[in-house]
Amino acid sequence: MRIAVIGCGYLGAVHAASMAELGHEVVGIDVDERKVAMLCRGDAPFYEPEFGELLRHSLASGRLSFGTDVADAAGARVHFICVGTPQKHGEYAADLRFVRSAAESLLEVLEPGELVVGKSTVPVGTAADLAAMFGEKVPGSLLAWNPEFLREGFAVRDTLHPDRLVYGLPAGEDGDTAAAVLDEVYGPIVARGIPQVRTDYATAEMVKTAANSFLATKISFINAMAELCEATGGDVKLLADAIGYDDRIGRKFLNAGLGFGGGCLPKDIRAFMARAGELGADQALTFLREVDNINMRRRIRMVELAREVCDGSLLGKRVAVLGAAFKPDSDDIRDSPALNVAAQLQLQGAVVRVTDPAAVENSRREWPHLDYAATPEEAAERADAVLVLTEWKQYRDLDPAAFGEIVNRKRVLDGRNALDRDAWVAAGWSYRALGRRGS
Repeated sequence: MRIAVIGCGYLGAVHAASMAELGHEVVGIDVDERKVAMLCRGDAPFYEPEFGELLRHSLASGRLSFGTDVADAAGARVHFICVGTPQKHGEYAADLRFVRSAAESLLEVLEPGELVVGKSTVPVGTAADLAAMFGEKVPGSLLAWNPEFLREGFAVRDTLHPDRLVYGLPAGEDGDTAAAVLDEVYGPIVARGIPQVRTDYATAEMVKTAANSFLATKISFINAMAELCEATGGDVKLLADAIGYDDRIGRKFLNAGLGFGGGCLPKDIRAFMARAGELGADQALTFLREVDNINMRRRIRMVELAREVCDGSLLGKRVAVLGAAFKPDSDDIRDSPALNVAAQLQLQGAVVRVTDPAAVENSRREWPHLDYAATPEEAAERADAVLVLTEWKQYRDLDPAAFGEIVNRKRVLDGRNALDRDAWVAAGWSYRALGRRGS
C-alpha cells in the first residue's frame, strides 16, 4: 500500500519508518528542510533507541522516502497526520494550528476513496470538525482517528508491537471501510491478535489524554505520599513497594521523585482540563490541577533539599547535575524537571555543571546560560553535591567508591530514587532522596 505521513517529527518519523518496515511504500512529508535532509541521509534528528537502524534499513529497502512538498503524497491510499499539538502560549489549551494546516494541505492531493488517519493528540471534537471539512471538500474521502501510545525510549517497539490498536471511526459502512483499510495497514500486527478497540471519534480522541492523565495522577499520588513521608519520617520507596503488591494498584509508575515532564503528560493534562471547561464539564477534571501542582512542587522541593545538603546556602557551592533529558533513553528536554532544577540552583548562586548521555546539545541550545560537561566525572569534579535527576543506566551503574574520589564532598541527592542507597552509604556518601530518610 502507498502511505503518506504528514509531519516527520518524533511521532511521524518513527511511524513512517515502521510502516515501511511492515512492507508499505511510504513517503514522509515535512516543511522543515533540514530535518528532511537528515532523514533522507539516514540520520536520526533525535535520539531514540533502535530508530536509526530502522530508518536506514527502511531507506535501503527503497520503500521509504521523504520530501517537503505535499504533492509527493499524491496517490497515497492512506494519509497519516502526525504533527504536534503543543500547549498554546499563555493558556492551557492545545494549539491545533499544525493539525489544521496539515489537514488543509492534504486537500491539494486527497482523492475520493482515500483515507486520512489522525494520530496526533487532539481535543475532543477535532476529528468531527476535520471529517466535516474533508466530506465537504473531497466527497468520498474518509477520516479515522488512530491515537498513538509511544513511550520515548521504546517508540519503535511500541509502534511495531503495540499493546492495543484504537480506531475512531465514522458510523455505518464508512466506518467498516475505514477499519478494513487500517487492518490492512497494520496487517502483520493484526495477525498477531493484538487487541483492537473500534469506537467513535470522541472516544478515540479521549483515549490518549485519559491514559496520560491516569499516569500523571499515579505519579503525583506517590509524590504526594513522598511529601507525607518527609513529614512523618516514613520511607516512600518501601511504601510504594508495599502498596504495589496489590494488583489493583501495581508497582509501575509508583516511583517517587522529581516528577514528570516531557512533551506529552504536562501539556496533555492541561489541554484536557481546558477542553473540559469549554464543554462545561470542568468540574470532572479539577483533580488534575492538583496533580499538576504536586508535580511542580517536586522541583521546588529538590532545590530546597539541595540547599539543606549544602549547609543552608547554595552560594558558591559546586553542584553536579546528572541528567538533562526529561527521562532516560531520550534527548527530549521539553519541560525537563532536571533542567528546571539546574537553572534554579544557578539562580540561587550555585556553580552548576550539567551532563547527559544524549541531551547535552539540545540543552545547550535551549539553556545556553548553563554549564555542561561530557561525562558525569567531568561534571562532578570538586563538587560539593551531586544530584541524579534523570535515571539513566549509566548513572545507576556508577561505582560510588571511585566516584567519591572525584568530588569535594560526598553528598548525593537521588532525585529519582534510582540509586542503591546502601552501596552509596557504604562508600561514605551522605544520601538524600525525596520521600526517604537521609543518611
